[in-house]
Amino acid sequence: MSAESTPEPGIPGDTGPTGPRRGAKGRRRGPRGRHHTAMVVMAWTAAGIVLLGGTGAGYVYFKLNGNIKSVDINQLLGTDRPKKVDNGSENILVLGSDSRSGANKRLGGGADDGSARSDTAMIVHVYKGHQKATVVSVPRDTLVDRPACTDTRGAEHDAASGVMFNSAYSTGGATCAVKTVESLTGIRMDHYLEVDFNGFQKLVDELGGVDVTTTKAIKDPESHLDLAAGTHRLDGQQALGLVRTRHAVGDGSDLGRIQLQQAFVKALVDQVKSIGVLTDPKKLYDLADTATKTVTADSDLGSVNSLVTFAEGLKGISSRHLTMVTMPVRYDPADANRVLVEDAKARQMWTALENDRPIPRSATEGTATGEAAGVVGGG
Repeated sequence: MSAESTPEPGIPGDTGPTGPRRGAKGRRRGPRGRHHTAMVVMAWTAAGIVLLGGTGAGYVYFKLNGNIKSVDINQLLGTDRPKKVDNGSENILVLGSDSRSGANKRLGGGADDGSARSDTAMIVHVYKGHQKATVVSVPRDTLVDRPACTDTRGAEHDAASGVMFNSAYSTGGATCAVKTVESLTGIRMDHYLEVDFNGFQKLVDELGGVDVTTTKAIKDPESHLDLAAGTHRLDGQQALGLVRTRHAVGDGSDLGRIQLQQAFVKALVDQVKSIGVLTDPKKLYDLADTATKTVTADSDLGSVNSLVTFAEGLKGISSRHLTMVTMPVRYDPADANRVLVEDAKARQMWTALENDRPIPRSATEGTATGEAAGVVGGG
């Protein structure tokens, strides 16, 4: 299969067999309406934020507004970036941050060195009219050329060639991550959203869990996951384990983990749409409180009002109008733990999104997948 899911008419669907690198298994190591939630839940960031319309003003507003952390991406990056395309579309870089210190250490393992990595990266393209969207997952193990950048503290970081994609975030935080994505794609990121592991777990728990069905047993002690084949309601810790596991499914690569993440996003969107959060004021507030504490946003989205307005613009997008693909890559013949960009196919993808067009089928045919498609589905 191609590295994509959730096909939409006019947007490419499954595309037939590919030729992934064999013999790599176990070698890769790591870890106010219902439709408003679809895009931001997909981003793991604003399941509560988009429901803030009924929470009123006064203390609640200021409490939630004070929770949100923001980064002035536009000021920090200046004018040395792609031009904004004025065609009605929007591009949002969404990162799941992989800090291995504090509470996240207990959740995800890894070295408690105080560092942070972009464990998950998604480029969300919202098409003109805001009725459909495409989400491109960027494998963290992709070898890229990282441009020189300046972080939020003013420290300058030299350019580097042939480094892992997620080193951009660990090197210079949000600004370096955005600059690397813009250099890689040639597309300007209009917004930035980030969420950490601990907040993701709390959001899932406060939603009451998420139903999934596994077609095979998944057991990975490193991500604290032990699921038999069958239907499960995952709590926050189990959900976190599922979206982080890579050793227990497919070929053991980051690409397999991405396929699980994409399947979980679909289940999460459906779960949120099926529960009556608007009828429970306490649940509404708890979701909003957790989400706003979890989120780091660009300064244009750095307030409750801005986030609600942003979500209002996405209310027409439901899960069936959401196409999820993976950036075209191939396994690195020199290192089974890394992948390389399929430049020609990737250029087709970025050109399509820059011009607000569907991604052509040829951009995802024959690319590496991770071999974990179909392992997880909705409950």
